[in-house]
Amino acid sequence: MKIPVAPEGKREIGIAVAGAVGWGVLCWLIGWPILGILGAVALTAVLLFFRDPVRRAPTEPGLILAAADGRVTHVHRIETEPLIGGPAMRVSIFLSVANAHINRAPCAGRVVSTKLREGLYLDARDEYCADKNCCNTVTIAPDRPIGGPIIVRQLVGKIARRIVCNVGPGDTLAAGEKFGMIKFGSRTDVIIPEQPGLEIVVEVGQKLKAGTSVLARISQPREKSEPIEPAMAGVE
Repeated sequence: MKIPVAPEGKREIGIAVAGAVGWGVLCWLIGWPILGILGAVALTAVLLFFRDPVRRAPTEPGLILAAADGRVTHVHRIETEPLIGGPAMRVSIFLSVANAHINRAPCAGRVVSTKLREGLYLDARDEYCADKNCCNTVTIAPDRPIGGPIIVRQLVGKIARRIVCNVGPGDTLAAGEKFGMIKFGSRTDVIIPEQPGLEIVVEVGQKLKAGTSVLARISQPREKSEPIEPAMAGVE
């Protein structure tokens, strides 16, 4: 079975292949070829980590999608988000080593900025991870009807040490489009400014898939229609 993998993982996959082959040869030379299976298992684990599943984003207007595979660890209101200049809702997604680690755009829009911040390597589930850990922040000006900016923050964890971001200011993204990844366990936050019609539809503990699971929606008010006059047959 062919496993589609992200190009960002070529280096690690190459190292894993070399390690598996070397381990297999060593096990054969010492007379324990059965132990060579361990190298194959490790290689499979690396391939699964860098897998790049095909996703089709929903097309309904006003949807804000998960930016990562994983489990929701926090749904938190922020009194003032500096990049937004006001209150916002933050949804945090924890990615275990078993999850695909591709990051995807939560909505269609234009990249306003990306900014890397040096920091700590606390566990990605830690409450203070968002404020203290090394991270990369992608700010997106979303297409209507979503009010912006929408912020995606790629946060490292205890194991993750490398953030990959393949977009920059001026780039445009489609909803669910791939823009980067975090290697080997991490957290991804999506920060949404408070706005009329905003409804968060996920809860802590829920499992999500990047680019397909809906985090929130912006409900648009129905347009008022003109009153319909009753039909009066025969009246001029």
